[in-house]
Amino acid sequence: MPAPVETMTAQQKAWMASIRENLVRETGKTLDEWAVIARTCPETRHRARLGWMKEHYGLGQNRASVILNIAFPSDTGWSQPDTLADTLWKDAGLRAIFEAVKAEITALPDVVIGQRKTYSAFSRAYQFAALRPDKGAVLLGLAVEPDVAPGLAAPKRTVWSERLKSEVRLSVIADLAPLKATIRQAWEAS
Repeated sequence: MPAPVETMTAQQKAWMASIRENLVRETGKTLDEWAVIARTCPETRHRARLGWMKEHYGLGQNRASVILNIAFPSDTGWSQPDTLADTLWKDAGLRAIFEAVKAEITALPDVVIGQRKTYSAFSRAYQFAALRPDKGAVLLGLAVEPDVAPGLAAPKRTVWSERLKSEVRLSVIADLAPLKATIRQAWEAS
């Protein structure tokens, strides 16, 4: 049986643990006590619940999100990366490009896949690449400057890590071939 794929870097795990550990010290309530409070929220959508937690209890987004994930478990959250990926990459053509890039990236050692609702992130110590569907193509963001390789451009808008300094559109799997060395360069820098 293969080892489970890591979905968080060591740094991300430590950050999440610190949020949980500091909750009692900084708020006087345990995670379970906060979950009971969260379940009294009259809102039904996640963003509205975040706002309610901030307005009524002064909690920031990260703490409130941790609490809400315990109070209202979901089958489409970070704990279900395959479900998130299947929803994001439902177009067969884009899925094929995604799988080809993912195979290239995960052939490198120590890669952590962080699946989000709107993109797929790849990290070692830090995020070095991300993929998202974009108007009939796959947008690949990389943690290298745009002048490193032909075809790379500065991101038009930031939807993922600020570490990703360049992006390129992939319309077919063959678009990946000239980028293999650049992907490795981004990985090496992470």
